[in-house]
Amino acid sequence: MELPIDDVLPQIRAALDGGTQLILAAPPGAGKTTRVPLALMDAAWATGKILVLEPRRIAVRTAAHRMAETLGERLEGTGRTRVKTGGQTASRIGYRIRGRTRVGPATRVEVITEGILTRMLQSDPDLPGISAILFDEVHERSIHTDLGLALALEVQAALRPDLRLVAMSATLDVAAFRRIMPAAAVIESPGRAYQVETRWLARPWRDPGADRRALPGAVAAQVRAALAEEAGDALVFLPGVGEIKRTAALLDGVGAEVRPLYGALPLKEQLAALAPAKERRVVLATAIAETSLTVPGVRIVIDAGFSRRAEVDRATGLSRLVTAPVSRAEADQRSGRAGRIEPGVCYRMWTKGAEGALPAHPPPEILAIDLAPLALELAVWGARDAGALAFIDPPPEAGMQAARGLLQALGALDARGRITDHGRALAGQPLHPRLAHMTERAADLADTLGAANQDDSSTKATAETTAKATAVLTAVLLGERDPMPTLGTDLPERLRALITRRGDPARIAAIRDEAKRLAPNGQADPDKANPDLAGPLLALAYPDRIALRRPGAAPRYLLSNGRGAIMDPTDAHAQARLLVVPDVTDGREARIRLAAPLTERELRQTLPDLIHEVSVAEWSQRDNQVLARRREMLGAIALSDRKWEDAPADVLANALLTGLRERGIDRLPWPKDAQALRTRITWLKAQGGAIASQLPDLSDQALANTLQDWLAPHLSTQTRIEQIGELNLTNLLRDYLGWEMAQQADRLAPSHWKSPLGSRLLVDYGQDPPQIAVRLQELFGQTRHPTVGDPPRPLALALLSPAGRPVQVTADLPGFWQGSYNDVRKDMRARYPKHPWPEDPANATPTRRAKAAGKATKS
Repeated sequence: MELPIDDVLPQIRAALDGGTQLILAAPPGAGKTTRVPLALMDAAWATGKILVLEPRRIAVRTAAHRMAETLGERLEGTGRTRVKTGGQTASRIGYRIRGRTRVGPATRVEVITEGILTRMLQSDPDLPGISAILFDEVHERSIHTDLGLALALEVQAALRPDLRLVAMSATLDVAAFRRIMPAAAVIESPGRAYQVETRWLARPWRDPGADRRALPGAVAAQVRAALAEEAGDALVFLPGVGEIKRTAALLDGVGAEVRPLYGALPLKEQLAALAPAKERRVVLATAIAETSLTVPGVRIVIDAGFSRRAEVDRATGLSRLVTAPVSRAEADQRSGRAGRIEPGVCYRMWTKGAEGALPAHPPPEILAIDLAPLALELAVWGARDAGALAFIDPPPEAGMQAARGLLQALGALDARGRITDHGRALAGQPLHPRLAHMTERAADLADTLGAANQDDSSTKATAETTAKATAVLTAVLLGERDPMPTLGTDLPERLRALITRRGDPARIAAIRDEAKRLAPNGQADPDKANPDLAGPLLALAYPDRIALRRPGAAPRYLLSNGRGAIMDPTDAHAQARLLVVPDVTDGREARIRLAAPLTERELRQTLPDLIHEVSVAEWSQRDNQVLARRREMLGAIALSDRKWEDAPADVLANALLTGLRERGIDRLPWPKDAQALRTRITWLKAQGGAIASQLPDLSDQALANTLQDWLAPHLSTQTRIEQIGELNLTNLLRDYLGWEMAQQADRLAPSHWKSPLGSRLLVDYGQDPPQIAVRLQELFGQTRHPTVGDPPRPLALALLSPAGRPVQVTADLPGFWQGSYNDVRKDMRARYPKHPWPEDPANATPTRRAKAAGKATKS
């Protein structure tokens, strides 16, 4: 059968005959995955294998089988085939996926998953026997593709200038790939195998704020309508397994066989969903069916419009799956599935107007996911700086720092960021570095926990085998989609189910087989696993996710990484004091999804180097005082907490000052004279005289900022703010001013003014100008107006009657005597006839008394 890609195959061959890099854009269904490798197989430069990288295991198998069929060959055994003529010969097509290899000595085209290329490059960067690498479906921008391409480009530049590299996809961002492959030829295949009619909704199936749980109902309705309108099988794209199962339940009686297709299905079931069928089918799939797959009979595609992607919180290391609208590139890939065998139709469950708001391409994984595996591979490669490699999007530095920190905690990197022998061992395992560390250290843990009798080698070996088997089975379980969601968070119970084969037989068998494959020769027989070791083993892998139960009835936990997490009160582990939580959702308050209990003894024996004692004095908002405690800490959690009896004075002082800053300097028990001193200094500074620049700022904010200078040296055992009142705060402030400066302040801005009769009258510097209240008669004979400040400024005199009532305010006493005093005198004589009111007050004698009885005075 002719395919659109056939028209450009001569150009492709010519481009690689004359160059070593190619960017190939060909629409879905053009045939690039299977036709391009075969077209290059006999090129003069192709003296070795052609590697074809696919993003998924099922795509590897189907692509290899399709190419073998094209050549009239059949894959079987380990690469032996039987051609249609009946003779037996070695196959020219092979494939390799995790746990299965189908290659032989005559294999010319080998289809592999992306991670296998990384292993090949790390083990032998020269790639002997490899002539070309074809990176298929590069538009998906998986982290494995980005890493593999970056490493291959470095190898091509430094070691293998003859190595051909091809990046190809239906919807790749050509400009982005040209940045890292500037010498690449660019070829675009304009044709499509068959036309696909796109149909959009006339109006949205839901309000934007509606619960997405309504999606399965809307999709099921669209499936029924599509089956009634069009002939052929239907391929339905949904974001995840939950939506697939709920939609399948709603399609009962639809008149077609309903089959799921997602990555966690056993490979046998995935292949069954792709096999030709005798009856009409509806295949409910995740993004696994977007690329490199042909589902026989499909001419209807229904796209729900969502994709599920992994994200990681860089601050906590917690991963989460988010459901987001598809990109336009993903939508094009999906619609192309309808035109692989004949003209088809694609129903998009959004309006045509909404399509413009979709992003052009999906976000690259390297910008969103956990970068620990990438950081480990780069360390093995010897690249300390990811920026030195040709990444389309360099990994975020914050993510790389977090990843290196984790790898150093696991012992995979040394203090300088270089790979260790242990790190190389971790990189050699097809597991996340956390889980690889757990399996590598399992035997040591058995000895540490005292599970083995050190004097009995056979008992020790048995204990180590048990720990290894438990670690491997746990690692495989965590790497798969949860096969037993009805068990709540109980991870040990899941292990028991795997050991006793309780549950879905196919899923159980797949996990057990994978565990045996990871540790061959009986080193990790699942039947020898001990679920009770799950807690300490997981503590090795997740030292940052040890959870300590908070006080209270509700099961709330604090993780060693500082995050809080909750658990259902009915969960089997809801009362456990300590847990390891390898799977916890992200969010404002995380929810524990998987957990294993851990005793404190096990924790102390497993992670002794991470537990350290700290002595802390902290301000407690709840208790309104300083609490001095000695704590044994693992990250953010305290395993023990007792009173610190002999806490040093400076430590207590610093904690108390923290509380004072939080509560505010105004909460200090300021005496009146201290407040008055602060007011006087503030007034003096505001006058701008010669002394102003030398005076410290005594405002609330300034004093809060300088607590270490004026208050801390005088603190000793105080733990409450109220106790600071036992100190003489006025003297503390005068000490802060210094003796000479305090004397000048007292001279220029005295707290009191002495009247002619010797009365000490308080000066109120909160007024502008400063003011004193004085009985008018005490000022008789005063011819100079009192002043304060530098330069001198007149005080405001609030003149009082003999009864202490305000009479007048003046800032010019001599002028008052000569002016308005006469009017005041008339009023005062009428009201207070027994008091003297001389005609010439400037030359009168000051007094506080009334006239003597019977004595006449001239008034």
